[in-house]
Amino acid sequence: MVDLVQQHPSGGYILDELHVGMAAEKIVVATEQRIQLFAEASDDFNPVHLDEAFAAKTAYRGRIAHGLLSASFGSAVVGTILPGAGSIYISQTLAFHQPVRIDDEVRIVITVIEIEPDAARVKLSCEGFVNGALIMDGVAVVRVPRRRKPSAR
Repeated sequence: MVDLVQQHPSGGYILDELHVGMAAEKIVVATEQRIQLFAEASDDFNPVHLDEAFAAKTAYRGRIAHGLLSASFGSAVVGTILPGAGSIYISQTLAFHQPVRIDDEVRIVITVIEIEPDAARVKLSCEGFVNGALIMDGVAVVRVPRRRKPSAR
């Protein structure tokens, strides 16, 4: 059973608050601006992402967003919703199934699939969808805080 959650009031869930089946989702649009900014940040200026004339001659028949831009939308969920603030990526597998086009709405779904209490880690299923079609998936391993730091008063 999937238990769709929102951001924890503290900004992040601690290990004891997580359970298998917890899930969070977010919709992010692959805008022209995001693609341009990602090219700048990553130094990936592949013309399939930036040049319509070039991209029109490829198998994609037009520009597509960077795959890792789409994957970074999953990082937004992991870092801000589930588990949220204080979580640290350890690893991530990824498979891309379909391209993301400019202005596509990407729905990211992150689900807790395993908890490793001794290591304070969780395994998360990471999926991305456009118009209900799976565009990417993988599994992340994330370190999660065991407790919250007391607020400074």
